[in-house]
Order: sequence, then C-alpha cells, then structure tokens
Amino acid sequence: MLDARAQTLLKTLIERYIADGHPVGSRTLSRHSGLELSAATIRNVMADLEELGLIASPHTSAGRVPTPRGYRLFVDTLITVQPLEVQQAELLQGQLLADEPQRVLSQAAQLLSSLSQFAGVVMTPRRSSTFRQVEFLRLSERRVLLIIVTPEGDVQNRILHVDREYSPAELIEASNYVNLHFAGQEFSAIRKRLQRELLSLRDELTSLLHQAVNAGNQAASEQSETVMISGERNLVAVHELSDNMDRLRQLFGLFDQKTGLAQLFDASTHAEGVQIFIGGESQLVPMDQLSVVVAPYGADGKIVGTLGVIGPTRMAYERVIPIVDITAKLVSSALSHG
Repeated sequence: MLDARAQTLLKTLIERYIADGHPVGSRTLSRHSGLELSAATIRNVMADLEELGLIASPHTSAGRVPTPRGYRLFVDTLITVQPLEVQQAELLQGQLLADEPQRVLSQAAQLLSSLSQFAGVVMTPRRSSTFRQVEFLRLSERRVLLIIVTPEGDVQNRILHVDREYSPAELIEASNYVNLHFAGQEFSAIRKRLQRELLSLRDELTSLLHQAVNAGNQAASEQSETVMISGERNLVAVHELSDNMDRLRQLFGLFDQKTGLAQLFDASTHAEGVQIFIGGESQLVPMDQLSVVVAPYGADGKIVGTLGVIGPTRMAYERVIPIVDITAKLVSSALSHG
C-alpha cells in the first residue's frame, strides 16, 4: 500500500505523462502535485515507486514514465473519472436510436472512435447455432437450395448437390420432418440423433437430410463473431505506436486478423461494467503500448456482445471510461427496444 503522498505523486506523474507524452521530472511534479515537498524528497519517493515497479526511467531522460503496473494501480484506485460532456452525451443519444440492429452497432463503433480519437470496436452478437425453420427448394435436377432461418430471424442459404432428383412433394416432406422433429435444436445435436430417428422416414430422403444437417452445421460454425472497427488509422498519429515499422505492422496485423481482437473482447462478455486491459500486463493485449477499455452490451436483459476503445496505454482513461460505459448502455437500450 502506498501512503497518501506517494499516491498523489504517482497520480500526478501519470496524469502529466498522459497529457504531455514526456517523461516527468521532479520539478514538474513539484509544480503540479500541490504538495510542498523538496526536490530531494520527491526524488526519494520516485525511487521508492520505481523500486515497486510502478514507474521506470527511460535511458534518454532524467524523468520517469508509468509502467503497466503503475497504470493498473492508477485506473483501479487513483483515477478521477470525468462525467461525459453534455454535448457528447447528446450526440450519443441522438445517434444510437432503436433502428436496424446492424446500423446501431456500426454507428456505435464510429461514435466510440470519434469521441475518443482512437479506434472504436464493436463485437456483434454471436448468431444462434440453432434454427427455427428450414425449407428445401429445387434449383435444378441435382441441386437443392437449403434455407435456414435462425431464432433471431437471420436467413442462411446453402446449395446442396444431391445424388438424384427430388420432387417438390418430397422436398416439402423433408422440410416438414425436420421442422417437426428438430426445430430449436443445434445441427450438431441433430446429427447424433439422425441415425435412429430416420428409420421412420423413407430411405430415399435420408441422404438429403444428412446433407442438410452437415450443411447446417457448417453454416452455424461459420457464424463466428464479427468485429466492427472504426478509426484504426487514428492510432497512426500516436507517436509511441507508429515510431517504428515493426510496431506499426503488428498494430495493423491485429486489426487485419481480428482473431486476437475477438478473443480479447470475448473475454469481457462475462464481466459487468467497464474493464480495462493494459498492454504489457494482460496476455490478451498483443502490444505493450496498447490498452483496451471495453464493456458488455445486452438486449432484453441478456448480454449479447462487447464494445470498446483501443488506444495507447497513454490514453486519458478518465475520459474514455465514461464514453465506453454510456455507449454500452445506450446500445443495450436501443437493441432492447428495437
């Protein structure tokens, strides 16, 4: 535990470093901390904080900078979160109205980016792997269209290449059988039941239904989370992210691949409220210079996705946290009343 004096100096150092981006020296701390301390006393406290791993000395400067551990202490216990400006809150409320869900989520990513000046990210809801209804339509002699309707009303189409021609009556019979016996279940579970259950159905349709279940299972597995990103190019303007090419390539690899982002945002789905992941501290953040502020959003009382801001560790957390928090609440409200 830090005493009040050390806490004040650490908080001041981090706030100055976030504001200016330069290592902070004892003279700056004396001027901004509000404490009447000698330069020698401040240097002694700085040495103690450095020994605790909360700050570090860059080789090129006499000043200190926060470490990931220092940022963590700051955001967990020292930060003073600022309420969102009225103008920003009104902009969010005006843009995130109940409408088509995809539009709400896309707008949220853009607003998170424009208000934070970093990258706004929204993980869209995972689609259901169950189905509400299926239908078979004849396309040609050896091709059948499988139409899958999810409980959310999403429609997926798959073309089945069949080994014989099916009449319209047979396709209706197959649709009715699947809908009657399996609606609301996952295709992976249906596949396990097919062997014994199809004994009651005419042999000619068993091949078609096996193909349909395999296609449906593949469609469900392809419906992984979609990541919406807005404003990733804002991060190029951040010196510590773009000052060498390897780091820049790593940054854009993160946005191109999206797999790491999906894992990071998925880890936040089960938590309540805003979470902060700091690079160098969290294994989920692939770069030491990045931090992620993220919160879950829901629909009708159920958490369905996550959203947040990706920026440098040297971000104004006290300003970004309320932006993410209120955006998540407004998205939840829009999706619940949409």
